[in-house]
Amino acid sequence: MGFRQATIYAAVMIAFAAFPVANAAQSAQAASAVSNVISTTLQKVCSDCHNAENPEGDLNLVSLTFELKDRGLRNRWIHIHDRVKNLEMPPDTNDLSSAERAEFLRHLSKEIHAADLADVAREGRGPIRRLNRDEYQQNLRDVLSLPQLDIRDMLPEDRESHHFNKTTETLDISRVQLTAYLDATEAALLKALASGVKPPEVTKYRAVGAKLFSGKSTFGNRQAMFFAKESKGIDGKQLDENPDDPDIEMALFRSAHWPYYGYPQGFVAKLPGDYRVRFSARAVLQQTDFSLTPASQPLPMTFRARKPSGPDVSGDVRATGGLIDIQPTQATYETTVRLREHETFEYSLLGLPVPLARNVNNGPPTYRYPPFPDGGQPGVAFQWLEIEGPLSPENWPPPSHRVLFDELPIRASSGADSLPVDVVSADPPNDARRLLRRFIDHAARQSISDEVILKYEQLILARLAGNDSFAKAMLAGYKAFLCSGHMIYVQEPKLADDHFAIASRLSHFLTNTRPDSKLIEHAQQRRLRNAEILQAETDRLIDGDGFDRFVTHFTDYWLELRHIHRDEPDNRRFPEYRFDAYLIESMERETRTFFAEMVRQNLSASVLIKADFIFANDRLVEHYQLPSVIGSAMRKVALPDDSPFGGLLTQAAILKITANGTATSPVVRGAWIMDRLIGLPPPKPPASVPAVEPDIRGATTIRELLALHAKSEACSGCHARFDPVGVALENFDVLGSWRSRYRGLATQEAKAVGVESRTFKRLEGIDRAGHDYAYTLAGTVDASGQLLDGRRFRDINELKGILAADSRQLARNLLHQFTVYSTGVPVRFSDRIEIETMLDACADNGYRVRDLIHALVQSRIFLGQAGCK
Repeated sequence: MGFRQATIYAAVMIAFAAFPVANAAQSAQAASAVSNVISTTLQKVCSDCHNAENPEGDLNLVSLTFELKDRGLRNRWIHIHDRVKNLEMPPDTNDLSSAERAEFLRHLSKEIHAADLADVAREGRGPIRRLNRDEYQQNLRDVLSLPQLDIRDMLPEDRESHHFNKTTETLDISRVQLTAYLDATEAALLKALASGVKPPEVTKYRAVGAKLFSGKSTFGNRQAMFFAKESKGIDGKQLDENPDDPDIEMALFRSAHWPYYGYPQGFVAKLPGDYRVRFSARAVLQQTDFSLTPASQPLPMTFRARKPSGPDVSGDVRATGGLIDIQPTQATYETTVRLREHETFEYSLLGLPVPLARNVNNGPPTYRYPPFPDGGQPGVAFQWLEIEGPLSPENWPPPSHRVLFDELPIRASSGADSLPVDVVSADPPNDARRLLRRFIDHAARQSISDEVILKYEQLILARLAGNDSFAKAMLAGYKAFLCSGHMIYVQEPKLADDHFAIASRLSHFLTNTRPDSKLIEHAQQRRLRNAEILQAETDRLIDGDGFDRFVTHFTDYWLELRHIHRDEPDNRRFPEYRFDAYLIESMERETRTFFAEMVRQNLSASVLIKADFIFANDRLVEHYQLPSVIGSAMRKVALPDDSPFGGLLTQAAILKITANGTATSPVVRGAWIMDRLIGLPPPKPPASVPAVEPDIRGATTIRELLALHAKSEACSGCHARFDPVGVALENFDVLGSWRSRYRGLATQEAKAVGVESRTFKRLEGIDRAGHDYAYTLAGTVDASGQLLDGRRFRDINELKGILAADSRQLARNLLHQFTVYSTGVPVRFSDRIEIETMLDACADNGYRVRDLIHALVQSRIFLGQAGCK
């Protein structure tokens, strides 16, 4: 594996010994006596259904001891407490009066709270937490000054719990995982090392005329791409006569999707790295005679890195260079693309047709470009393109190399150790000691004792004595430290002096990486238990660039945005969404931008459900049927008073994630909303009861299917909690656009989802791929319903009013999500009182989201029992 992996592994394991994890076994204790109120209540209302002969729900209260020191037993009693509190048990609420219920809960909660609090005092809220692979990659990026380092996929995928992949109970460490960390860290260190004595040679490339595109045409016939001069299309013969004519434009009118290859002729990256791309272009409209006229609005594009392998792409294809809005007036644009060795990049215009081959009358595959919109087909005309790279820092060796070897000179590699350069040291042992301490002081998130440093020093000196080169020996020591518990684990603040643990917890919460120099300085000065300083640092991180990483990772898991591309829309029922990658990408950006606004602008938690604005661009306002805006950038858009949009609840990304691409399910959407946004997750469904899904054959209506839940004793209690919420969202299709009628297949005649009428309308046309489509508009959507507590709503707006009114519950849910994300441990029973105290403190200001984060960061849940001064 390189660097004598086994030796380093042993050194790492020595360092890990100082980081104990949770002790799963606890000493057996005699069962505690159940208080008279608790035992009497259980005997009165629960014993008939939860006994040895009839243990419904696998709960036998006769054999269940009251030994609350045992975490497993305590969790069973917490489950009983919560079912009673939520009026889920006993099933007949008349079996227990309000006074009896309150008295039972008071006694039981007191006992559980005391036992849980004692456990926290003894063991902490939870064990120390391993960094997940996203955090570890970002730590290495920051330590090694390699902002584009990509080693994440070399590490095993982290398991999830409580919606996140940051929980202590799933972030364990094994020999296999540690080996992967060693391999990934080795790759990172080799990337940090100077690639040679001099910077890589820079390639310069310029394309005009025919060189602008990989061929004379592309898939989709001439309408998809052609060359033009003086705004008039030219044929292949004219192009061949003068292929380098600088007055020739390459006009492109399709989006990048297989089959497609459209990259500059003859350019391939010889070396990996960043390449500067400059080009001249203008947004145009193609007319039926292949002439070009100026567009009326800009057209967005990006580039895609790929191998130059023709239409059959080998390897991955990645967007690079960012979004660029090409304006109707010719202009020069500049961006930076990141390429691997032997890669090129292709033009990727967004929101345009994607012609696909079709078979007509069993003949050979043919392409048909879709009909032009009124005024002409939008596209982009390119005049020239220049590439320069790979780009190198002004001073060589690069900053990443200096992190490892300071100013020691380098020379051409002797080739003995396969490293790209040799690092020259006149006094290897003393330079090794100096560089090691310098590196650990830079990389560590807490103070490291001389005794610990000595272990890594001995490893390096042993490698030097074994005739390793100076660079190879140093990399072995660095690697061992970067894979030790000092780097891989995040500790919980327990003692009053645990300022470094606070700094690390705060930075990994709000920036997904290690503390920066300012946070480390506060930790060194023992100032992070000062309330004013802690609040200022929290605000600084929220307002900084690193907060975008928190927004991305938090919404990826809480709202499952990482699954936004899952479940392609059914192109038979929803042809308008076929290959519309620009719409999906815009939906994702909307939700991330909205959530960032919630925090940074300190908006009320109620905007989870209801808001008078959205963030949108040109594609989203079309999707939401709102007045047009210009450009791909997200901007705040005010909504009409009667708009069904506004708030996370009705954002397209959320509605897509909770659908399957073919049809919507009130059950799935309702359960997801109650769990993720409201914080009242439904109980786990019994294995014997299948979920109700839409019958796409049209045999019955959604409402008839859902009515089965109301009639079923096994289903009604749970489904009444979330089915109505899902029904209110039935006016939104699989990608979140408003609909008043369901859709069915044209071949199904009068059988379609949601049939409540026998009046159907057939719609047909040609989709973005150039294929014929036909579907029917079927039954009318009825989004009215009744909640479990009896409150009725006629549509989504009335439901929003009901849900948004309980902003305390919405804020409570956010605090629960922030707690597990930031500490790695879900809210424990003994934390509940403190959560309510935080909510009390935020109530007068409307439960604003930034206030909630401040309250959590200054709480004992976050800081440990020593709290804040």
